[in-house]
Amino acid sequence: MTVHSDDTPILVLGGTGKTGQRVVKRLIEEGSTVRVGSRSAVLPFDWDAPETWAPAIEGTRAIYIAYYPDLAVPGALETVSAFVDTALRVGVKRMVLLSGRGEEEAEQTEQMLIASGADWTIVRASWFFQNFSETFLAEAVNSGEVALPIGDVKEPFIDVDDIAEVAAAALIDPAHIGMLYEVTGPELLNFSEAVASIAAATGRPIRYRQIPAVDYKAAMEQAGVPQDMISLVLYLFTTVLDGRNANVTDGVSQALGHPPRRFADYVRRTAEAGAWSAETPVRV
Repeated sequence: MTVHSDDTPILVLGGTGKTGQRVVKRLIEEGSTVRVGSRSAVLPFDWDAPETWAPAIEGTRAIYIAYYPDLAVPGALETVSAFVDTALRVGVKRMVLLSGRGEEEAEQTEQMLIASGADWTIVRASWFFQNFSETFLAEAVNSGEVALPIGDVKEPFIDVDDIAEVAAAALIDPAHIGMLYEVTGPELLNFSEAVASIAAATGRPIRYRQIPAVDYKAAMEQAGVPQDMISLVLYLFTTVLDGRNANVTDGVSQALGHPPRRFADYVRRTAEAGAWSAETPVRV
């Protein structure tokens, strides 16, 4: 077994992304050395360029695996499986996988990791709070109307900071090896309720409107969204958000010993920071 010193880096894939940047920050706060896995890093990492994998992995002691754009896309299982094989061949067994709740394809990737021989932890997450403030939904919120093909379906939205805290703890502490943490927020909200909470906090007239999936698809096509991304978004909105995830879990408290953050607290902090003003650029 390879023995690593405390200053041996932890590789964070997607280290500049929504979860990855927070995992990096948390690990550094805990005193860990971090190697950011991204195409712009000193040692570049690119899911589409397998020749970049081994150099990025070499000399690390653990890996946070966040696959872009989603484990549900065609080919994700095969790509992540090949990456895991590469990591094991290089000599890194400790891996923490970010997975998607209610996604059959993501669960297939989980099973692959479990069977691989890695020292694994799985963080299976529900929809992020930050989807309303840091990605395409932020633009819709700022426009005053969020129009989606989603009905009165409840979702236990979760704060990405909770995900990052769980992932960082798992990367540092071997007590989390072999654990699957299904993480959600503490309450169920539908999209209309979530948007109403944002409107109340900002004092702006922001509304939610359900639209047919065919209309949403047409709008994405008109906006020039690539077809593979359109397929993914429609799958997430019309299949995964069918009510299958309308329950809360204790994954955060199980992993960390404290309850998850509340949506209302996220909304208040985010509104106070000015994220939902028309002048605020959307982070992608």
